[in-house]
Amino acid sequence: MFLSDKIPAHVGIIMDGNGRWAELRGLPRIEGHRRGAERSREIISAAREIGIKTLTLYAFSIENWQRPQSEVTTLMKILELYLKNELKDLVEQGIVFRTIGETWRLPKNIQSLLAETERITAENTGMTLVAALSYGGRNEIIRATQKIIASGVSPEKISEDMFDSFLDTAGIQSPDLIIRTSGERRISNFLLWQSAYSELYFTDTLWPDFTREEFLIAIHDYQMRERRFGAVPLRASL
Repeated sequence: MFLSDKIPAHVGIIMDGNGRWAELRGLPRIEGHRRGAERSREIISAAREIGIKTLTLYAFSIENWQRPQSEVTTLMKILELYLKNELKDLVEQGIVFRTIGETWRLPKNIQSLLAETERITAENTGMTLVAALSYGGRNEIIRATQKIIASGVSPEKISEDMFDSFLDTAGIQSPDLIIRTSGERRISNFLLWQSAYSELYFTDTLWPDFTREEFLIAIHDYQMRERRFGAVPLRASL
């Protein structure tokens, strides 16, 4: 099914639809988030097994702080449990864990867990798992710009490569493929700079129902595309 030479190096996923999944079943919204966290384990495992080098999961957007405080508090508890429960597996699977976003806005205990997980997995050599937490693409670009100004770099020396180095994702290849679940056809402030030439895959499936099989279908769909990065197709230039 797969073309071994066309596995995307970096896949980003907008994990959308947890709340709707629960509401459709007459369950509390938070139950959808719990099921969504369970689904993440399956997709992380699948990504590692097929050779994806970096997987970025949009776990908590900067806009999510506007949700009811009770929902935010419960989401933080789920994140805390996830980090505590998954550290052993991350180490055993050789996964490097990294975060992007304004993580300083998260509760102190979460910040400590994130720092510990990053430290313990830093020497791993397998797939990099990036958690986008309290993250927004516009916010990231503004913060990068502020860092450049503060560093005293003259305007004429600013290049795309330099700008990349000031982003949260510094050192990480731009995503080849971005997947969004739940039927929405937009990227909702996710990796705006980095996704300039990313392939997009949208599915109506809600995140808790997004199985390993559908993930592999998305990868296969990506492999069937011709990426040109603004150039003309090879056959057209012959």
